[in-house]
Amino acid sequence: METALAILVGLLVAASVYLMLGRNVLRFLFGLVLLSNAANLTIFAAGRLTRAAPPLIPEGLAAPADLVANALPQALILTAIVIGFGLLAFTLVLVYRAYLALGTLNSDRMRYAEPHLDDDPKTMSQPEQQAS
Repeated sequence: METALAILVGLLVAASVYLMLGRNVLRFLFGLVLLSNAANLTIFAAGRLTRAAPPLIPEGLAAPADLVANALPQALILTAIVIGFGLLAFTLVLVYRAYLALGTLNSDRMRYAEPHLDDDPKTMSQPEQQAS
């Protein structure tokens, strides 16, 4: 089972890197979500997949009697999922507002404060030439 998860993590990382190398900001965001899911699966696999009992200590004992599942990776993954969802919601709104303001999701064309490359320096006024 760990081998299957390792292959799945590798595929998720490869797909996320592919998406994050593109110029589209929305594709970058989806790649970031895939990368966070791959990290969650890595933490889950590091906690060893067992079909052991839940980590409950019977009354009167100081430690569990049999093998128990490790609850720490599960708690870490649950926290990462909640934080990842909050980050996704915030960045989706940020990307939407950027699209409304700039009219594009291409990161090369998001040049709000920079002049375009096709601007001719001869047609620029004197203060614009000094600023560049």
